[in-house]
Amino acid sequence: MAFQKPTGTQDLLPGTVEKWQFIEDKARDVCRRYNYKEVRTPIFEQTSLFERGVGETTDVVEKEMYTFTDKGDRSMTLRPEGTAGVVRAYVENKLYGEPNVSKLYYIGPMFRYERPQAGRQRQFHQFGIEAFGATDPAIDAEVVALGYQFCRELGLQDVKVEINSVGNAESRAAYRQTLLDFLTPMKDTLCKDCQSRMERNPLRVLDCKVDQEKFVNAPSILESLDEECSTHFAKVQELLTAMEVEFVINPRLVRGLDYYTHTAFEYKAQGIGAIDTIGGGGRYNGLVSEVGGPDQPGIGMAIGLERIALILEKQEIEISGIRPLDIYLVALGDAADKEVTIQLAKLRQAGISADRDYLGRKIKAQMKSADRMQAKFTAILGDDELERGEITLKSMETGEQRIVKLSDLAEELKK
Repeated sequence: MAFQKPTGTQDLLPGTVEKWQFIEDKARDVCRRYNYKEVRTPIFEQTSLFERGVGETTDVVEKEMYTFTDKGDRSMTLRPEGTAGVVRAYVENKLYGEPNVSKLYYIGPMFRYERPQAGRQRQFHQFGIEAFGATDPAIDAEVVALGYQFCRELGLQDVKVEINSVGNAESRAAYRQTLLDFLTPMKDTLCKDCQSRMERNPLRVLDCKVDQEKFVNAPSILESLDEECSTHFAKVQELLTAMEVEFVINPRLVRGLDYYTHTAFEYKAQGIGAIDTIGGGGRYNGLVSEVGGPDQPGIGMAIGLERIALILEKQEIEISGIRPLDIYLVALGDAADKEVTIQLAKLRQAGISADRDYLGRKIKAQMKSADRMQAKFTAILGDDELERGEITLKSMETGEQRIVKLSDLAEELKK
């Protein structure tokens, strides 16, 4: 029986995974500069965490979660997004007791049962950040800017930021009625999902992809913002402009999760067909208390790594792939064969990447193998050279050969 990977998943093989490592290294480096610390949470949590944190009326909870009952008869769910788990960890480990703002980041797999297509998998990966403890608009701008800088430093072209304010509870309550007045006359023409959302969470209607053209003249939530929300949103825009982050205001941007308040935003880039959103986020001032913690504000964002990788490929942006091997050792003779094994250990301990043949092939085949591995150098050791304590070092780029002392091999390579 031939086994195949599950639908909506992919194998990242050598030659590809190194490009992913480059993307992940860039994320870690940007977070280091912004003083965000890595956190790693379980890939499954109690189902109720996502129902309370993400929102029962969202597509994620209603249609897309991988939920199962464990042997203890508990309902568990593979994480469909990263924020809820990080908030749970923040609360459970009492990170809110720290004197400073808690600034965290994560990189890892998420799971949603969706129809697979370009840039959309059932197991996908996200890089995300979360900041807890501050309501200052400056932290909103910082979170938006970090994701923007990450994309720009990878070389992505034409990255755009769309921002909006979804207000506070009072503003949304006022907007809810205004929006219902607009939607009610057309209710019978809307899809079943929209009709259902109208009863439970009208703002989610604007996120529908089926009826989008019907909402062109929908009222803007910006018209319902109170003074506090308007001031906060204006300050975020001012700071983003000062930080040279290019953005446009999209008054219909509501995001697909229920926990957002005030600032909401998305990153857009072309290169994966009809999908142009590569990530996004927003402020969630009530989420920490919703999952059992103190009333601490928070804001975060997440970016899909599959989508980043696809756009880099589509835009023909070269990023670091396989790192060439430093040296490939060739042994001629039994004594030399043993010494090559010893030399490999010494080189690797010295921080040099090194390999050899394990298939008993002739020297010509071994040299071809070194070339396939893109080795910078080869070193050929015979029994005669071993007796003299020497080895022949060859540059694969220039073809130049020279004799060096075996004891000096690591130092010669470092030069």
